[in-house]
Amino acid sequence: MKVYCLSEDPNKPCFVIKLKSVTIMLDCGLSAHSVLNFLPLYPIPDWKPNKAAAWIPKNFSDPQIEGELNECMTNQVLVNSAPEFMTPLTKLVDFADIDVILVSNYMTMLALPFITENTGFKGVVYMTEPTLHIGKLFLEELVDFVEQSPKPNVAKYWKEILHLLPPPLCNSFKPHTWKQLYSLAQVNSSLTRVQMISYDQKIEITGALTVTAVSSGYCLGSSNWVIYLESKKLVYVSNTSTLTTHPRPMDQVNLKNADLMLLSSLTQAPAANPDSMLGELCLSVAVTLRNNGSVLIPCYPSGVVYDLFECLSSHLDSTALGQIPMYFISPVAHSSLEYSNILAEWLSQSKQNKVYFPEEPFPHAQLVKSGRLKHFKHVYTDDLWNDLRQPCVVFCGHPSLRFGDVVHFVEYWGTNPQNTIIFTEPEFPYLEALAPFQPLSMKAMHCPIDTSMNFTQANKMIKDLKPAVLILPECYAIPPAGFGHKNEFVIDQVDRKVLTIKRGEVISEKLDIKTVNVPFTTEMVVSVTLNELQSGLKASKFTAVLDTKDNKYKLDILRDDLLANKTTEPYLLETLFKKTYEWGQLDIDRFLRALTNEGVSDPKIEHNTHGYTIHLKSEDTLIQVDDKSTHIFCEKMDKNWRLKLRSIVMECLNSF
Repeated sequence: MKVYCLSEDPNKPCFVIKLKSVTIMLDCGLSAHSVLNFLPLYPIPDWKPNKAAAWIPKNFSDPQIEGELNECMTNQVLVNSAPEFMTPLTKLVDFADIDVILVSNYMTMLALPFITENTGFKGVVYMTEPTLHIGKLFLEELVDFVEQSPKPNVAKYWKEILHLLPPPLCNSFKPHTWKQLYSLAQVNSSLTRVQMISYDQKIEITGALTVTAVSSGYCLGSSNWVIYLESKKLVYVSNTSTLTTHPRPMDQVNLKNADLMLLSSLTQAPAANPDSMLGELCLSVAVTLRNNGSVLIPCYPSGVVYDLFECLSSHLDSTALGQIPMYFISPVAHSSLEYSNILAEWLSQSKQNKVYFPEEPFPHAQLVKSGRLKHFKHVYTDDLWNDLRQPCVVFCGHPSLRFGDVVHFVEYWGTNPQNTIIFTEPEFPYLEALAPFQPLSMKAMHCPIDTSMNFTQANKMIKDLKPAVLILPECYAIPPAGFGHKNEFVIDQVDRKVLTIKRGEVISEKLDIKTVNVPFTTEMVVSVTLNELQSGLKASKFTAVLDTKDNKYKLDILRDDLLANKTTEPYLLETLFKKTYEWGQLDIDRFLRALTNEGVSDPKIEHNTHGYTIHLKSEDTLIQVDDKSTHIFCEKMDKNWRLKLRSIVMECLNSF
């Protein structure tokens, strides 16, 4: 088996595994960290605050660079162009060879159009129903954010002079591989390749192996994957949570005792406890609202935002601030709120129970009905500004602050020190996200909420699941930057074989499959008669045809059409109807006597550590005999001599 790593960020994973002539892609995450190197796209046309001046390197006069770079008030240089994204590596694996893509959750499918469109991809994409529908919302929102403020020019030349640029731009990781975002047409085309599956449903892949999705507990419909190959079991663990939130809990039973485990997507905020961060957020929101300020929370259109609606509304009720309105602004806000309430089978038990009362599983349904939570498509719609009442709490995207409705609110509220922006998504360093908006008077808070497993939980889970071999991103084996002395921020497993992998690497691991299941046909079962050889042991002789098709094996009875084939060799017919079956080790003395009886007068025997080597010089033949096998090397182009040798060997074995 070979494992390929196509992604730089373990939280935007993309792996490819090749085994038994099948090529499987595990997730296709899209890293958006690269967009922090670009100027923000303002959602309202012709409204672009002039906070960045044109910039070119000192003593550099090439006109090609003009207009491509701007310098912010913080002296950070950003690219003036449509944002570009870090896609999975395209040259390590030919996407046309991929048989199947297994998607773990809607956050790890955002590079799907880059994989399936215009690449020759002919495979199938498997994911759960919530992953498909919510992932579609994420894809549509991302395209809408970028396309609503198109950039007339595409900056390219800056990539040729990285060595002349200031940090962090000069440290950009392979910007030549970055790509502009796909179109909505490409999104829709890629999603036509998706087949929805349920938890615990067994999916057969080309007859060679079976895959099953099991709940990972991270978000609605999120999955870990179990791959069965003959007697071997492989598991892929991605974005898994043991916390009690709104999704169905993690299924650990199906992950136990795997021959190999591939691990990715642990917490991006290892030092931050999600419950503590949520408490700080609620407290900060209440303090800001009491001081007559408004709160801006950059967010994605699904996931943690559902829990924020629930916890924050409850906290505001308890602090006599229940009259404060909350606004959810996204081109897919309505669809997200509506869809989340019809996914009972994918929710935790407590959420499912509410459906049978009947009662909406999420409180945001009641918040919408009461008017406390209002949703709008865009910041520039008249309905929003006719309704907007401050102080308030606004949820909108994108968390990078480089595109989307949040860009307008940062500019709109940024001059008021009473307002607060709270970052909950750990993916983007908040100071880098705010850089192009400086100077900024509004307060900024960092409360990263990541419900994925931390390293302590992951180490415990691995010990409980007991995989024989563990493959993990290289960065998980060393403490993260700033935590060099903290061993609790690494995966430490001394009881099993551990392999690390990084972007662009390929590792091989031998699965050592020793047995293959070969079922009998019904006719074959009926034809077999068992004879008792001794107490408790029965055996049978039978002749059968081994049928191989689509990586499946089957034993069937010998039919007349095979016997009627005139091309059937005599020795094959002899084998089909033989009455004895050989076993055991070759009797070397008996073999030498048989050779002499056949007129071979010069057999030369040599003993070695594994058995014997017999050289028949006159027949140009070499025979190697060891405890488990016999190999005959015959240069003599005489078919009858080869068959005679075969007969002699068979006669010198035990038989029944």
